Amino acid sequence: MAHVDPVERKPFFHYRPGTPTVTLAAPGCSFRCHYCVNHRMSQYGRDQESPWTAHPVDTGDIVAQASALGGCVALSYTEPSLAPEMTLDLARQGKEAGVDVVWKSNGFLTRAAIDLCAPALAAVNIDLKSVNEVSHRRFTGGSARPVIDAIRAFREHGTWVEVSTPLIPNVTDAERIAQVLAEISTDIPWHLVRFTPAYRMRGQDPTSPSALAAAADLGRAAGLKYVYVERALGEAGRTTRCPSCDFPVVRRKVWSLDENRLVAGRCPDCGILVEGRW
Repeated sequence: MAHVDPVERKPFFHYRPGTPTVTLAAPGCSFRCHYCVNHRMSQYGRDQESPWTAHPVDTGDIVAQASALGGCVALSYTEPSLAPEMTLDLARQGKEAGVDVVWKSNGFLTRAAIDLCAPALAAVNIDLKSVNEVSHRRFTGGSARPVIDAIRAFREHGTWVEVSTPLIPNVTDAERIAQVLAEISTDIPWHLVRFTPAYRMRGQDPTSPSALAAAADLGRAAGLKYVYVERALGEAGRTTRCPSCDFPVVRRKVWSLDENRLVAGRCPDCGILVEGRW
């Protein structure tokens, strides 16, 4: 599957705001998350609700489409690390055309896989669903440790990293996740994602706005400079504020850019550099 949407929808808030993104998704995932909203694609081969609906793409055509839009190419909705050959080919052709490749990933990769793919990627948003091994294995089927290690490893490679966490009521330990991220770097943008009942967890309650607001406060208390909630808290939850003077430097609508006031990546009010790829 392939379509065009803003980079904010991946979500990336500190990578080229407003950039149109040609998004690809190939069936399959290395996790089996019980709440996956994309299970009809990600769980291909695991259950009968997930039939094969993909079509072959020409990577040259995809890069040309992104170039014509002045955009980038994203691999999202399923797990891009299962198709490294596609990433490497997109990056090779994209380099000649000035087109970046970005990932939305579960982060469940070996160091060798990261060393192979990171040089081909401009940015990656990694889902950190839990730092508790028991709950992480229960809901995804995999260990949390490789995901945490991947966040560090991609940053070491110079890839821009943002992190998303689905906030599941009575399950997600937002405070501990925030502490783990802050130990890696307080510059990592953290996206708190509202859990919506889906797949094998249709009977669970959605995350309340008050729980999202409380988790955002915990993230800031842990020292994270950039904590976001996409929709449930309105524009304030999506706005990037200067970590020094609190000036609103980037305003966003839902899944799109509203206003970017940064000047060469710096706050126009106090001049401090705001971390990102602007």
